[in-house]
Amino acid sequence: MGEGTLLPDLGSEILIPICAVVGIAFALFQWLLVAKVKLADGKSNFADGKSGFTESLISEEEGINDLSVVRKCADIQSAISEGATSFLFTEYQYVGIFMVAFAMLIFLFLGSVQGFSTSHQPCTYDSTKMCKPALATAIFSTVSFLLGAVTSVVSGFLGMKIATYANARTTLEARKGVGKAFIVAFRSGAVMGFLLAANGLLVLYIAINLFKIYYGDDWEGLFEAITGYGLGGSSMALFGRVGGGIYTKAADVGADLVGKVERNIPEDDPRNPAVIADNVGDNVGDIAGMGSDLFGSYAESSCAALVVASISSFGINHDLTAMLYPLLVSSAGILVCLLTTLFATDFFEVKAVKEIEPALKKQLIISTILMTVGIAVVSWIALPSSFTIFNFGVQKEVKSWQLFLCVAVGLWAGLIIGFVTDPVQDVADSCRTGAATNVIFGLALGYKSVIIPIFAIAISIFVSFSFAAMYGIAVAALGMLSTIATGLAIDAYGPISDNAGGIAEMAGMSHTIRERTDALDAAGNTTAAIGKGFAIGSAALVSLALFGAFVSRAGITTVDVLTPKVFIGLIVGAMLPYWFSAMTMKSVGSAALKMVEEVRRQFNTIPGLMEGTAKPDYATCVKISTDASIKEMIPPGALVMLTPLIAGIFFGVETLSGIAISASNTGGAWDNAKKYIEAGASEHARSLGPKGSDAHKAAVIGDTVGDPLKDTSGPSLNILIKLMAVESLGAPPVSIAQPPDTTEASVQSSHLPRPHLFADADLHTGAATQCHIQQISSIAFRVIRLPQARCSAKQASSVRLILVVEGLGCLPKEPALVTSCLRAQVRYYRQTVIGLCGRLWWHLDPAVQLPHIQISSDIERLRKWTVQHGGGWWCRGWRDDGVHWHGHSHSRPLCTLFLPHAVVPLSARLTSNSSSRSPAPSCAATTFSRSTLIHPPVPAPQSTKGIVHNLGAYSPSRAGCECRGLRRGGLRWSDISSEEVAVLRQLTAFSVP
Repeated sequence: MGEGTLLPDLGSEILIPICAVVGIAFALFQWLLVAKVKLADGKSNFADGKSGFTESLISEEEGINDLSVVRKCADIQSAISEGATSFLFTEYQYVGIFMVAFAMLIFLFLGSVQGFSTSHQPCTYDSTKMCKPALATAIFSTVSFLLGAVTSVVSGFLGMKIATYANARTTLEARKGVGKAFIVAFRSGAVMGFLLAANGLLVLYIAINLFKIYYGDDWEGLFEAITGYGLGGSSMALFGRVGGGIYTKAADVGADLVGKVERNIPEDDPRNPAVIADNVGDNVGDIAGMGSDLFGSYAESSCAALVVASISSFGINHDLTAMLYPLLVSSAGILVCLLTTLFATDFFEVKAVKEIEPALKKQLIISTILMTVGIAVVSWIALPSSFTIFNFGVQKEVKSWQLFLCVAVGLWAGLIIGFVTDPVQDVADSCRTGAATNVIFGLALGYKSVIIPIFAIAISIFVSFSFAAMYGIAVAALGMLSTIATGLAIDAYGPISDNAGGIAEMAGMSHTIRERTDALDAAGNTTAAIGKGFAIGSAALVSLALFGAFVSRAGITTVDVLTPKVFIGLIVGAMLPYWFSAMTMKSVGSAALKMVEEVRRQFNTIPGLMEGTAKPDYATCVKISTDASIKEMIPPGALVMLTPLIAGIFFGVETLSGIAISASNTGGAWDNAKKYIEAGASEHARSLGPKGSDAHKAAVIGDTVGDPLKDTSGPSLNILIKLMAVESLGAPPVSIAQPPDTTEASVQSSHLPRPHLFADADLHTGAATQCHIQQISSIAFRVIRLPQARCSAKQASSVRLILVVEGLGCLPKEPALVTSCLRAQVRYYRQTVIGLCGRLWWHLDPAVQLPHIQISSDIERLRKWTVQHGGGWWCRGWRDDGVHWHGHSHSRPLCTLFLPHAVVPLSARLTSNSSSRSPAPSCAATTFSRSTLIHPPVPAPQSTKGIVHNLGAYSPSRAGCECRGLRRGGLRWSDISSEEVAVLRQLTAFSVP
């Protein structure tokens, strides 16, 4: 049992898969209920095999029994289903090639870190343990990437199939009344929601358990490999979102411009050649694309939380239940959503059009309230009363109730984002004066709609970070997505209802039926904005959570925005969404242009098409959309996938969330303004004119402009935000690369002590400075983390962190380790850093990407000497004119004052550091030896800036101890001799290069 948790490890391992299986079973049950709309009273079967129906659907509305309408609906449904399936198969062929190629790239990228080494390595956060080799990480990361990609593809495909299965059934159920049609549409959406949530949870859980067979209790390595799962999910979502969005909007814009504006025919009129492509697009974009998108968010937030948890006290204490807390939250979410769904389909009945939208919004409220209780229960049974996590290299204690609040604040932020309503009436009113004012009002509304969601996200980030640092943000994102099954059910309901209305129009059903399906569709558009809000809000939180996992993985302690590289990253990150949006909008425009030309051609060349006596060529329009979307999705996809690889890190991705929300809400407002006029539900709406009026045409133009914003560019930015973040999460092993051990070092490994870390500070401010040096890792033959230096009081103008390793710890045959040390170190300091690693000097200017490395000419002699002497300590001096070596072997390390041409050993008293994980030994017994000045000082230069002196020697044998010292008049080591004080005063005139 995990220490301090009520739920035993075995209980959590049983509970998670049971909840996932229950979710899948409930989805199948909902599908069976939808399938009950079938032949009654022994009527004949009209299914033709291709339609996807296993039985005929008949009219049950009193006084109507038109079986020809049923046959028409079946034929239309068949055409939509075949078009959607054809597009997805074509898209998946291209995506499959990418998936295999990118999987190979991941393997090569991660495997080459240690030259495909198969030797075990000391763990990052526990140097007493040996962790799995880099080759294992490469293999398992590749496998998890493929698992995530396949799960994402399957989730999108299953959602599309159930949507096309249910659209005609919803149309025919509308003849019984709006309530019956609502239940069919909502249950169909629930099938997709529960299948996606349960499949995502189950596959992730199975992957963790399979990987655990190899990794054992190496949680850090296991969850590092699992991050590929989120990368695979979002990679597929990218193409689903962009490709599907281009497809649906090319067809939609082409159908609306020619059909509604030029030919003045109704929406979804069967005479419009693009009408089938338009309905296909609703499924491939809003169903398959949204499903893959939210699956990616769910997978990434889970992976981010697991990575941070693995290096917390959960991982150290092998508390599996607490580590799996993110999955337990998702498991509780499935049960809560199951109960919530029954409120919409069984406990309450929709009897009128005005009750549709409130019924959907009640789903959000009920699920949020119930989920709050569920999170409290999970936090109570699955978390210890208190635990520690790493916050930028420093341990932070967190209480279980604080983590509960982190999840809850994310959950309620999602509800607030979902309930931000648009004043559609104002936008509809603006249509009186034409399309231009409609577009202006819509843009203003979209920009304004950013305010509340951003405040909600900002507050949730502040609260969760204050309580639990980056782990809090990760679980807050998971809290927002914990009710993903209900959110997806609501979101999928919209396109299903939209398709149902299109089928009713094309089948020539009565005006009453069309009004009912339009009412369902209008509510669906409002709730679709809710779904997009969830997707965008969660994307912003997930990206920040992934950033937290990245800095934990890479050992980054500070990000200084004043350094050129970071600032460049910020402004480039702010530019990327505009570049990406420009590419996707242009892609929609190019594809729509081809569609408009084809629709015009058919209207002009097919005799009898406008009169309804001839049938349009639907297949050509479907092919145009398919070909255009496949071709046009490649450049935006390449931008997203290659940017993190080129940039290396994703500073600035959080700035994208506001633009994403703006784009989606702007387009949604224009769409709803058009439907507001078309519905004529109020006196105000009727005063704007019927379909075909000038105000309606202006609304259609606004809708046409907004479509690519709300369904292509806006949602695709979610992927841009998340994918760049999760791709960077897999990079730390490369950005802090570890070269393989040399043969000589490997032979001597059993005789070499572990590394000891020194920190030096340039104290030329004249102010008293106290530095606390914390050792992050002590690993023989390699360095993954550099020590942290946090200076209180007035900080020195620059801190120079020097790594000194005994024996061969820092002596590979190639200087790759030094380079990797520098790449990590440059993130901490904006001034010149001078450091020493074994026998290798480095001098680094942060503005230079690849540092110049000077290697001592007698390095081999020094290496052999060190081995012969069992790995003695080296005291090394440095000066302006290059490398100057001073070598001395001692039985114990020296706390040393480093000066040009001089090395002065000092005595120092070590004081206890209570913040260390390890118990502090008796520091009084651990003092350094005294000696005299080895080299006499040279004459002091006229220009004096200060003195570099050693502030601490921190090693595993003295865990919890540190050296403290003050400069100038306050420079008094506690037990320093008066003679040494005089020497120090004499040497303070030395200038620091």
